[in-house]
Amino acid sequence: MKKEQKLDANGKRKFGIRDKIAYAAGDLGCNMSFSLKGTVQTFWLVFMMLETGLLSALLLLVQIWDAVNDPLIGTLIDNDKRKYRMGKFKTYIFIGACGLLVGGAAVFLPFPGAPVALKAVLFVLGYIVWDAFYTIANVPYGSMLSVITEDVGERAQLSTWRSIGSMVGNLLPGIILPMLIWQKVTYDGTTGFLDKIEIPEGAEDLFSPDKFHTNPVTGEAYQMGEAVLSPLTGKQLEVLLGEKVFWTALIMGVIGFLSFMLMLKLITVRVDESTVKTNGESQKFNVIEAFGKFMKNRPAVGATVAAMGMFLGMNAATTANTIMFATYFNMASLSGLVQMIGFLPMFFFMPFITKIVKKFGKKEASVFGTLVSIFGGVIMLIFPMISSASVALIVYLIGLIFFGVGMGVYTCVSWAMMGDAIDYNEWKFGTREEGTVYSLHSFFRKLAQGVGPSVVLLIMGALGYVSKYGTIGQSAQTAHNMCWLVAGLYMFSAIMQFIGLAVIYNLDKKTLNQMNEELAARHASQDEE
Repeated sequence: MKKEQKLDANGKRKFGIRDKIAYAAGDLGCNMSFSLKGTVQTFWLVFMMLETGLLSALLLLVQIWDAVNDPLIGTLIDNDKRKYRMGKFKTYIFIGACGLLVGGAAVFLPFPGAPVALKAVLFVLGYIVWDAFYTIANVPYGSMLSVITEDVGERAQLSTWRSIGSMVGNLLPGIILPMLIWQKVTYDGTTGFLDKIEIPEGAEDLFSPDKFHTNPVTGEAYQMGEAVLSPLTGKQLEVLLGEKVFWTALIMGVIGFLSFMLMLKLITVRVDESTVKTNGESQKFNVIEAFGKFMKNRPAVGATVAAMGMFLGMNAATTANTIMFATYFNMASLSGLVQMIGFLPMFFFMPFITKIVKKFGKKEASVFGTLVSIFGGVIMLIFPMISSASVALIVYLIGLIFFGVGMGVYTCVSWAMMGDAIDYNEWKFGTREEGTVYSLHSFFRKLAQGVGPSVVLLIMGALGYVSKYGTIGQSAQTAHNMCWLVAGLYMFSAIMQFIGLAVIYNLDKKTLNQMNEELAARHASQDEE
């Protein structure tokens, strides 16, 4: 006999594990694409060999459009009053998911021999196509949290499960992708790997094939299958297999699409979308007014500053981190695995997050976590001082673990905090504005994702990284400078999270309870009318 489905007072299926798994699958789908962001910079820097200054400018250009694009899409969704069979949010997510089937691969077209101008055009067009579909899927996905359930505890659970989907969607590609696209160079009797870089005029001696037939440490000729060492650093060379990046991105697009379809099939929307007033009475989007209201929404601003800090640590440092592993630690193919070990402690909090939030409050627990992350940042600043690369790697990993532990609670409740910020908007200004608040949050978050890596690329150039040398011709000093850059970025990231959550975000446990009680009374009064 078929089990009878339990319904709530409105005739909808009761909230349960099905909704949580479905919502997690949605963010897994998003992150099958989003997790490629760090690889974009590495691909165009190391394989396509765009100069750091040019790539920095192009990255900033497309990311500014990316940030502007979010509020536009959010407002489009807010103002769309048409009736859709699947519902408004689900329909937009479906369109975005279809585009992301191939959108992620569009920015990885492997033509390293193309003229610089053509490379620049391919980068910009590919990124715009990819980003447009990602935004169409991601903005309504984030906004859905507020219409799946109105219960505060259930929203916190959805936020936690979204974090699970996000972590799985980031960690699996983060671990596997470097293993697929990086290759250690071993001697096969030729120096064909030199064909993978453009030898600059005047640097022919540096890349002379003769230098790569003889071990620079022993002075003896290489034997077949022996590791080929850099004449500059004395460490085994690693090269990026750019063609594999393109095909891997296509496969990830398929996995992401299937994840989105699972979410759309299983998730239940319990709040009538047509009754949600996202932009007040006006259907026209006033940028200045929306921005002004957002800046008065302290929880939204605080959560946004914290998110910007988080992405500086997890995304802006990605390229420098990859170059560090390729040139200093000599293990670019395992860089993702090391990062996973560092951030794995974040999973520890997931089974206990409801109890932690109930006892201490979202803000209070998250602020304590930022202090732990700052301690991890201090440890990070020690590892570049250690002469032994193997010992330095251990210290780096310890610092990364503390950084990850500190981020654990905030990562689990970050989306619930934004849900509370949307409620705060209604509490203070009388309108919820899910799409606008979320998209402006996304605007600043994406600015951090774009401006951060763009500035990091410029810093890398100032610290000695030469794009035309790939990973083969970087000096030992440049490799060491990448260590200092990575350590500094993580420390800066932790401090930004502390400022956002401890100083700006003002919904502590007591204030949050007061807000929820007053909103409940207000809604009850409206229902009686």
